[in-house]
Amino acid sequence: MKVAPLPSNEPERLKALEKYQILDTAEEQGFDDLTALAAYICKTPIALISLIDEHRQWFKSKIGLEVTETPKNISFCAHAILQPEEILIVPNALEDGRFYDNPLVTEDPNIRFYAGTPLVTSDGLALGTLCAIDQKPHILSPEQIAALKRLGRQVLTQMELRINLMQLEKNIVQRQIIEDELRISNQELSSTVNKLRKTQMQLIHAEKMSSLVPLITGIAHEINNPANFIYGNLKHVDDNVRDLLDLLSLYQENYPHPSSQIQHKTDAIDFGFLNEDLFKILNSMKVGTQRIREIVLSLRNFCRIDESEKKSVNITTGIDSTLLFLQHRVEAKGHFPKIEVIKEYGELPLVECYPAHLNQVFMHLLSNAIDSLEEAFVMQPEKKNELKINIQTKYVEPGFAIIRIADNGIGIPESISKQIFDPFFTTKPVGRGQGLGLSISYQIVVDKHGGILKYISQEGKGAEFWIEIPCKTLTESSLSCI
Repeated sequence: MKVAPLPSNEPERLKALEKYQILDTAEEQGFDDLTALAAYICKTPIALISLIDEHRQWFKSKIGLEVTETPKNISFCAHAILQPEEILIVPNALEDGRFYDNPLVTEDPNIRFYAGTPLVTSDGLALGTLCAIDQKPHILSPEQIAALKRLGRQVLTQMELRINLMQLEKNIVQRQIIEDELRISNQELSSTVNKLRKTQMQLIHAEKMSSLVPLITGIAHEINNPANFIYGNLKHVDDNVRDLLDLLSLYQENYPHPSSQIQHKTDAIDFGFLNEDLFKILNSMKVGTQRIREIVLSLRNFCRIDESEKKSVNITTGIDSTLLFLQHRVEAKGHFPKIEVIKEYGELPLVECYPAHLNQVFMHLLSNAIDSLEEAFVMQPEKKNELKINIQTKYVEPGFAIIRIADNGIGIPESISKQIFDPFFTTKPVGRGQGLGLSISYQIVVDKHGGILKYISQEGKGAEFWIEIPCKTLTESSLSCI
């Protein structure tokens, strides 16, 4: 028995075979039909689609044979692929020096006749054969030989269609994943825009304040992730969809009568969606990013406003808006645990006030509370599950809205209690504050609104700030303060 030598391009041939992802896959009707035609045309009881890897020949389709593979070293097809341009015909294996003592000849299935046409890629790589086998000597007519070659080319075409269909399905799944992610991001973006619009009219900067940085940080945290995701994927999605449409168009033009399996899969895919709805979603991304630009521009203009009008507002709405901008600071980050915010809102009447200025007070007090809790965690990591901010509101006669903001952080030392509201006084490191927050808050509450701002604290246990705001109309004399 003569063992077939390896083709000169064996590494490239094996790599090409692997690309088709077909080895050890289930039977498929398209291949079985071609195998049956080969057996019918050649008038043989056995026909195979044989693919040859490093150690074996594996049968993708078989007629008249039970085994699914045989060793490569006894394979007739291993000889056939040595001449990719020619069909290998063995009229009688017992009279052929290469095969007369081959186990496939001397034992089951007792091969006598073999005709195998190589399955050759466009690069000239023979991956296997379509072969017809008989258990008695046999001769093919020129017409049968030509038909067998044509069927071999159809086998390779079927393999190409199969891998293209797999890639198409993969691209569709990827497109659907990206589409779902874009929809979620668009919802998050729309939600963020709505929140920004609700808070925009409440924010005002009559002066540069130390709260500007956390405000901008909070806004950036809310919008940067979804906006960046959309910018990074718009072109990719557009190109991907157009490639899919081009591939589908070429497929339909070149193969107007696909197999029933491919046709069934094609019918199940809603290609109308690709032409209409998906491009509408992409356009909505563009609209959403434009809305973000408008909001940012409005905030920049807002920084130049010197004064705002007084309004009757629900104070708890301003507190919630401030918490929204500080959400990224109370959530767990790095090794810092989440801070629990407890809201106990009592019933309050509408308060006529300068809502943006009061929001600045809430920003200062809540930011200081978070700073205190972060320092407490650094000093006592075992308190990671106990970090809390408690916010209470209530109405007391003869007409005051009470807001209490408490934390269980490091507290305020008694030694600095008389300086706490002084301008430029701070206990924070250089670069982490200008010492204006509590001073400005005091001016807003006391001088501008005629209210009271005070605190109680125990060092190491936390601090509580108490705000009283009159619910009556502001006096004109208070408007000149600040």
